[in-house]
Amino acid sequence: MILPLVRIDAHQHFWHYSPQEYGWIDARMQRIARDFLPADLQPELAKNGFDGCIAVQARCSDEENTFLLDLARRHPFVRGVVGWVDLCAPDARDRVANLAREPRLVGLRHVVQAEPDDFLHRRDFRAGVRTLARHELVYDVLVHSRQLDAAADFVEALPDQPFVLDHLGKPAIARGERDEWERAFRRVAAAPHVACKLSGLVTEADWQNWRADDLRWYLDRALDAFGEHRVLFGSDWPVCLLAARDHAAVHAIVADWAARLPAGTRELLFGGNAARIYRLAKATTP
Repeated sequence: MILPLVRIDAHQHFWHYSPQEYGWIDARMQRIARDFLPADLQPELAKNGFDGCIAVQARCSDEENTFLLDLARRHPFVRGVVGWVDLCAPDARDRVANLAREPRLVGLRHVVQAEPDDFLHRRDFRAGVRTLARHELVYDVLVHSRQLDAAADFVEALPDQPFVLDHLGKPAIARGERDEWERAFRRVAAAPHVACKLSGLVTEADWQNWRADDLRWYLDRALDAFGEHRVLFGSDWPVCLLAARDHAAVHAIVADWAARLPAGTRELLFGGNAARIYRLAKATTP
């Protein structure tokens, strides 16, 4: 199917803030300790020429699905939702099947970065993830760089499931991590059913002193490892505001880096790949 040309921010979040629900927002993160809703994001997207976005879960709860899917129904520019299900639960298959009836649900994610490093080897979790493919749902992989080898084992064990790696596997840019990250990152990229979001880099860099040049090295490796058909732009708004002035500043990092690329590659990066991988045409069909 030929999809219409759209510009999609493939990774952002919404929330009604409360310290109890968002305990990961610590004392250093007071800039994002408030509500962030579609009315806050839509002007930012329009300013940068985006047609829509994919809202990604920020809480591991069933209530998160209800919240995000309701926003997507009321705000058409929210083209899809990556939600959450307890994929370790004995009834995970039924939970996924019930949630997958909602066409705006395009994927699921678990905050694996907060789990023990061997979490992705759990049999019950892998069994839960295996249920996604029959519903044409993507699984978003959220890990720290130290967990990338486990992520490579994970995606290799599930060759029929489409995956998207969030935030380039979160390299420790502020510490100058390169060689070990790149080795494990390329292991993940070797699996052809995995794509990668060019997102989340500013918050892995020095929040106060990062430069765009610090990030381009990682973007170069991501494009080389995954190729033009498996990379997606994501702002990680509003988390990106911890280290960037606004959505436009994060977009500019990737847009300036990508300016040297062919127009067709830029179209894939800024929307075409997201529309295809997350099947957004299906998600937005009434």
